Amino acid sequence: MKLEIISKYPVDSLSSTPLLFVHGAWHAAWCWDVHFLDYFAQNGFTAHAISLRGHGNSEGHSNLRWIRIADYVEDVAKTIRQLPRPPVLIGHSMGGFVVQKYLENAIAPAAVLLASMPPAGVLATSLRIAKRQPVAFAKANLTLSLYPIVATSQLAREAFFSEGLAEEQLQTYAKRLQNESYMGFLDTLIFNLPKPRRVKTPVLVLGGARDNMFSPGEVEATARAYNTQPEIFADMPHDMMLEPGWQTVAERILTWLKELEL
Repeated sequence: MKLEIISKYPVDSLSSTPLLFVHGAWHAAWCWDVHFLDYFAQNGFTAHAISLRGHGNSEGHSNLRWIRIADYVEDVAKTIRQLPRPPVLIGHSMGGFVVQKYLENAIAPAAVLLASMPPAGVLATSLRIAKRQPVAFAKANLTLSLYPIVATSQLAREAFFSEGLAEEQLQTYAKRLQNESYMGFLDTLIFNLPKPRRVKTPVLVLGGARDNMFSPGEVEATARAYNTQPEIFADMPHDMMLEPGWQTVAERILTWLKELEL
């Protein structure tokens, strides 16, 4: 399975620990390449972003509907095996869920869960989407295709972005959204939920106060599961790495990594 990896390297390396960014549902490695990869490279880190199978320029699109969360975890594990040192893992949304599953059986220097799916799964999120967009939600389940949930720029803004995001940027990002695995969705709903008690890696949990996918309460529940305190960014929606104000989020991650002396 050939996987797309976007990498940025620092001019002056200030850390020997690399970073590996894992995207969420409907996204790919491109979402980290807008701001975050360059930011962390400029601050001394080698930064890599993976497109999970069936996403971006990775192989597996023809089989996307049936890909499981375990397959995504293997993509992360395969990528890590190719790196010279174990990386800090930074997972957004479904990517945070994948990072949690990976860490059940592996240890990383650190991990960041950014607007992550909670260990309890996505049942509450699914019910909220069904209430807000019943037609799109019904179509997604009837066709076993999750793309209808984000199929228009209006739906994309509702799910991921703030009203303050410029229309031009919204259109650019919305055009890059893609379908997502239906079986992976079922895994995050009930079939393959994380087991936080197995995780020994230090975890930073960040969320947005205006996130329409995962509420501040769900972010707090995620933090409790990993015995840490959440940090909620006011006025920040789900796609915290693409929104105006992204640098505040990146700076918090950078400060935490420095606190850990990574």
